[in-house]
Amino acid sequence: MRVMNLDQIRAFLAVCRTGGVQRAAQYLNLTQPAVTTRIKKLEDSLGVALFERQASGMRMTKRGELLLQYAEQFERLADRVEEVVVAPGGIDRRLRIGASETVAQCWLPDFVSALHVKYPRTEVEINVDISVNLRAALLTRKIDLAILLGPISEYSVDNVILPGVELAWFVAANVPDPEGCAHKLLEEKPVITYARNTRPWRELKALLFNHVGADISLFPSSSLSACFRLVEAGLGVAALPRVLGSRLLAEGCIREFDPGWKPGDLRFSVSYLGDPRDHLVEAAAELAKLTAETWHADN
Repeated sequence: MRVMNLDQIRAFLAVCRTGGVQRAAQYLNLTQPAVTTRIKKLEDSLGVALFERQASGMRMTKRGELLLQYAEQFERLADRVEEVVVAPGGIDRRLRIGASETVAQCWLPDFVSALHVKYPRTEVEINVDISVNLRAALLTRKIDLAILLGPISEYSVDNVILPGVELAWFVAANVPDPEGCAHKLLEEKPVITYARNTRPWRELKALLFNHVGADISLFPSSSLSACFRLVEAGLGVAALPRVLGSRLLAEGCIREFDPGWKPGDLRFSVSYLGDPRDHLVEAAAELAKLTAETWHADN
């Protein structure tokens, strides 16, 4: 009797989607030999070769192409069973989440806590990075859920829009406005900003060129905590999330100033691949939206 199991089907689909055993192993959080073994057992049970092994990767045979459509139906049915039949507390899975640092500094801990309450057996893996890297990781299936400056304009990606994050201009509390004109702070101090080649960096650079001129000293940093520390030390000014500056404001370490303009709100989305459908990922995206809305309402 020929026997196939879901693990073998998922290994087959992972190789099809990623183009190789090594990438499939990373996607499934398995070793490369484990994926190879599952593919070999599936081929043995069917009595056919599903892939041609080439130097450039794995290429499906005609039989593999025939199996693909049925394997996808099998996967959708398994997902539907897990969604309808299995209680949330019984879902034993891994959920790989990528988040921008702004989100990590705000409501990401609350989100992870809510996930652990609803899905106690689900292993949550967190990766904090800039949005351009998170986008690439999502499209190559290295993460399941990306919380980033979005939305992602790709036909394969579903986006859940999150509340905006307001920015404000900050300077060290002991730095007075030059001659009572806050605008001159942008000319006299380096402007500390988000990491180079991120959307906030690009947009702020363009706004500074329009409002101040080309001769502006920009100091990019990938760490929001470092940005606030640099502002506190009087080494520059910065347009940063207002909500994250509240503690230092209350302690009198920094202050807000108004040069007459500021960058627009940061717009985030929870983004995930819509095919194959994964009810756990979809539910996590909606939970992230609820968590973000609650956190912003409370802060």
